[in-house]
Amino acid sequence: MTDTSRPRPAVEARGLHRRYGPPGPGGFEAVRGLDLGVAPGELFALLGTNGAGKTSTLEVLEGLAAPGAGEVRVLGLDPLRDRAALRPRIGIMLQEGGFPGELTLAETGRCWAGLTTGARAVDEALDLVGLLPRRAVRVKQLSGGERRRLDLAMALLGHPEVLFLDEPSTGLDPEARASVWRLIRDLRAAGTTVVLTTHYLEEAEELADRLAIMHHGRVVTGGTVAEVLAAHPARIGFELPERTGANAALELPALPGTSTELDGRRVLLRTPDLQGTLTELLGWAARHRVELARLDARSASLEEAFLAIAAAGSAGGAPSAPAAGPAPAAGPAPTRIGRAA
Repeated sequence: MTDTSRPRPAVEARGLHRRYGPPGPGGFEAVRGLDLGVAPGELFALLGTNGAGKTSTLEVLEGLAAPGAGEVRVLGLDPLRDRAALRPRIGIMLQEGGFPGELTLAETGRCWAGLTTGARAVDEALDLVGLLPRRAVRVKQLSGGERRRLDLAMALLGHPEVLFLDEPSTGLDPEARASVWRLIRDLRAAGTTVVLTTHYLEEAEELADRLAIMHHGRVVTGGTVAEVLAAHPARIGFELPERTGANAALELPALPGTSTELDGRRVLLRTPDLQGTLTELLGWAARHRVELARLDARSASLEEAFLAIAAAGSAGGAPSAPAAGPAPAAGPAPTRIGRAA
């Protein structure tokens, strides 16, 4: 029986393959049987090492390339076959926009708006990304970060229901990156479905409702950030005092499921239960009056999980498909970013 309680994914791929070149050793299979589903209004991050297949996947979802095999749907439509119907409903921010350098930002916006159904006012789009004061500047005079913000402004011209962002923070300084993150959050809160690829793991950790990590053309793992990190151990590091007097015969307590690494007096524990292990450790230290110098306890980071998953994928780890989640409630309209004029 079909489950009608869950909304249909806004973006979905089933058994997606994409190959470059001829069959056999003369070609390269960039995407190898990828499955994913992105719920309406969800912010989904697609991560992976260089050459993992992220951009190749995105180009198929955007309708810029045909799949070699498998099925792809965006808003229930085939992005290649139904391109004329789908294109007015999506926004695309490529890794590089490639806008003519001699045009001003306002001229670029007017040209792009002329190709966009139901485009918002050009000045409104530039204002959203903090570039309105630069509207009369030529594209070739922009910094790298300003060009990325222009790319985003053009992707937002058509009030997209689904927004594809390929490396949106490349070249941005920390202030501009934080502003772009706020805008992306506002778009998501207003009901826009966002699919992004990024090499900034902090960006995925900050923004994504769910994520998938690709390696060698396959999804190695996926889920919420918490679910991905839960599969990787937390760390507790500390330094023991010199073992003299009453402390000379002390040994660390038995901590089930925890691995221990020793480097002189420095101790590193890896544990699946950070709170439980830390409680046991601190209780032991208090009972024996042992000072744990330079104590540092933290959950696994997305970077650690990413590196471990990439290594496991290289060893032939099995892929898994992240499931689409429920549609979030609608929220406020996007706010403007950047400094005032």
